[in-house]
Amino acid sequence: MRTKEDIFQLLENVSDPEVPVLTVLDLGIIRDVIIINDNEVEIVITPTYSGCPAMNTIAMNIKFELMANGIQHVRVREILSPAWTTDWMTEAGKLKLNSYGIAPPQYTTLNNPREMDAVVPCPQCHSKDTVLVSQFGSTACKALYKCNSCLEPFDYFKCH
Repeated sequence: MRTKEDIFQLLENVSDPEVPVLTVLDLGIIRDVIIINDNEVEIVITPTYSGCPAMNTIAMNIKFELMANGIQHVRVREILSPAWTTDWMTEAGKLKLNSYGIAPPQYTTLNNPREMDAVVPCPQCHSKDTVLVSQFGSTACKALYKCNSCLEPFDYFKCH
């Protein structure tokens, strides 16, 4: 009989299509794994944003990964409550973001100043002399910043 730990280990292989350096576990979008029997599993996920266009691809990739590993019946159920928060991201995921060139969330939902006032270090040179260019970056969950030291633009994974 498969265990939740077995399934979580398989989910480590499922990347976010928008930020492929992150897994679904790094993002913290996996809310539950329900094992019905050895060949049937339900995965409960919460989108980073309601209407996130990547969720269909993520659900499909979860199904492919589990089916490729012998689980014949996989259901992926999306729940919106409680709403996802960047607090659910793993510390390893935040480090991966930074190494990838995306500044990770700088605050928690309990300690979150206005996003426009956030001090966001540059993931390239680590300078804190950065400026918000746009509240929206390459995706809705990111803002666009520019570093005044190295002059590089970069995405910031917004807190929420």
